Amino acid sequence: MLGTKNKTFSLNSFDPYPIISKKEFKKSKNLCHIRLQQRNGRKSLTIIQGLNEKLNIEKIIKALKKEFCCNGCILCDVNLGKIIQLQGDQRENVIKFFLEQEIVSKKNFKIHGI
Repeated sequence: MLGTKNKTFSLNSFDPYPIISKKEFKKSKNLCHIRLQQRNGRKSLTIIQGLNEKLNIEKIIKALKKEFCCNGCILCDVNLGKIIQLQGDQRENVIKFFLEQEIVSKKNFKIHGI
């Protein structure tokens, strides 16, 4: 193999599940829109948009997926910014999580859907 070097990685240097500090989560001043999108049958998606752009969305979605035992992804839109998409109806869980972690204040939620 040309141009490859033998790289060794220390297992102690990388923490795949870092503790998310409250300094990283600053309260968002924008409205946080939480929507429920119905798919086919009983399947549904929870869509979260309008979070502060300074927040680390990757860490937030990682914590949400681990907390609610569901899958999710981040969608990037030119007009809307980063959008979090979670499987299932997670609206109430997301609201509780954001209030506990002090990401968004209670008056900045806008819930759409059924």
